[in-house]
Parts: sequence; C-alpha cells; structure tokens
Amino acid sequence: MSPDLESARGPGRPPDPELAALRRRTILEAATGHFALRGFRDADVQEIADALGVGKGTIYRYFPSKEVLFLAAVDEGMQQLKAAIDAAAAAAGTPWGRVEAAIRAYLTFFDQHPELIELLIQERCHFRDRKQPTYFVHRDANIRPWQELLRQLMAEGVVRDVPVERITDVISDLLYGTIFTNHFAGRRKSLASQCEDVLDILKHGILACGGASARQ
Repeated sequence: MSPDLESARGPGRPPDPELAALRRRTILEAATGHFALRGFRDADVQEIADALGVGKGTIYRYFPSKEVLFLAAVDEGMQQLKAAIDAAAAAAGTPWGRVEAAIRAYLTFFDQHPELIELLIQERCHFRDRKQPTYFVHRDANIRPWQELLRQLMAEGVVRDVPVERITDVISDLLYGTIFTNHFAGRRKSLASQCEDVLDILKHGILACGGASARQ
C-alpha cells in the first residue's frame, strides 16, 4: 500500500492539505497507468484500488466516479507537461533558447509518458460531448506568454514579422501531430531525437538560400 494513502484523520484533527495532495497524486498516477492499459470502458476502479492496497471507497472520496477520475488523470498529465515545459524554458539563457527548450521538453515529456497519449485518444473517443478536449483547454490557457515572447523576438529581428497566432498554431499543430504519428506508427526513433529535425526545419525552412525560383 502507498504510504499514508489509507490512514484516516483522527477525531478533531485538522485536514492535512499536503497529505491530501499526495494521496490524490498517488491515485491519479495509478489510474493513468490503468486507463492506458485497459481503456476507459474496461477500466475498473476496484482494480486501481487493489493495486494501491486501499479500499475503493478511498478513491471515491477523492474522485466520485470513474468519469471524474479519468478526466482528472488527463488534467493532471497536462499540468505535469506544463511544469516540464516551464522548468526547461526557465533554465534557457536566451529568449529563442526558451522556445527551443520548450519544444524539446514537450517532445521529451511525451516520449517519457506515452500513457498520456493513450488517455488523450480515449478522451476524444468517450467524451465527445465535451465542449473542448482537455489538451486544448490547457493549450489555450497557456499560449499567451509564448505569443508575447514571439512578439519580443520579432521586435529584436530574430523572428519574421507575421501574426503570432499563425506561428503558435503551426508549431502547436506540428508538435501535436508528431506525438500521434509516432504513437500510431510505432516509430523506433524517439520523439526527443526528432526534436532536432523539428527545430532545424522550424529555424531554417526548406528552401536553399539560392532557391529564388521556388518563391516565385
């Protein structure tokens, strides 16, 4: 059993937010693996509880239904993705370096967490009535700082002066498509190693310096 997952709060003892957060993360981690392996429809909350060594009621105290648990697992994965990107970007030495670091962190994260890709696929399959998939909720909520960074790079002459929404849409679609292409095709080349190809094309394009005829 995971440490402290089943222990109850004693009479009159105030709630411990840190312990509750730890329990929640532990449940979500186990649920993510289970949903990725079994699929949402065949997933069983009892099996998740058994894997953790707790009663099913413990999980339902945090997540009142399988649906809520699944969506929380997807949301947790996206929060972890953001944290990985932010940490990598913060360590970069230049504004453009932040962009490169973010792209590397994005592809590396999905390389290390293919189970989240499975959950994104399942969400689209089983929750079609949602106004917007979780991935795009997070994308839209977090895109503005990157657009501001691109505007700064335009002002410095580093990035071509085009609408920033156009740039972020293209980069976002490119990365999103890359993770699913690799996942479905079963490519052996890691997403992290493909990052250099993505950055090379992104920075230098596909036309040679003398390729004027292609621009006509």
